[in-house]
Amino acid sequence: MVYEHRAPDAFKNRCVNAALTLESCADYTIDRISVDESNENRKDNTLDVWLLSPLPCEGPWRPDVVISLANLHSVRPWERELCPSFIDGISLVHLPALPLPWPAEAVGRLERSEDLPELVWLRVAGPVEVDAVAAIVTVYRAQSDDAASVLR
Repeated sequence: MVYEHRAPDAFKNRCVNAALTLESCADYTIDRISVDESNENRKDNTLDVWLLSPLPCEGPWRPDVVISLANLHSVRPWERELCPSFIDGISLVHLPALPLPWPAEAVGRLERSEDLPELVWLRVAGPVEVDAVAAIVTVYRAQSDDAASVLR
């Protein structure tokens, strides 16, 4: 889907900004993962990954970062019973639409066609491996106690 009024690199920039946020999460743990693939309409399928900081800023019951993917094109299974789990590595990569090439490690990941939009590829390495490709990405970061204590 192409949006006429969207900035040319909006999705690519969203992916880059999300990837930069996730670079600081290499020492986090995966608290939980939820996948909803119950809908036949791919646009309604979602993957959410809750990450906890080594020093949780709002207590152990509040995740520090949530990665939310929607319009899933691919999700590889993981061992659900292994959560919580340490993260050994995390990456989020922008996959452009045709005719632009994909990074070498993504080639063959999905069959590409003119109808395939630009996508994002999330990979989390560790005892729990997450590997998903989607058309929508949002990364939420909880406020620190200092930031949350100030009224605006």
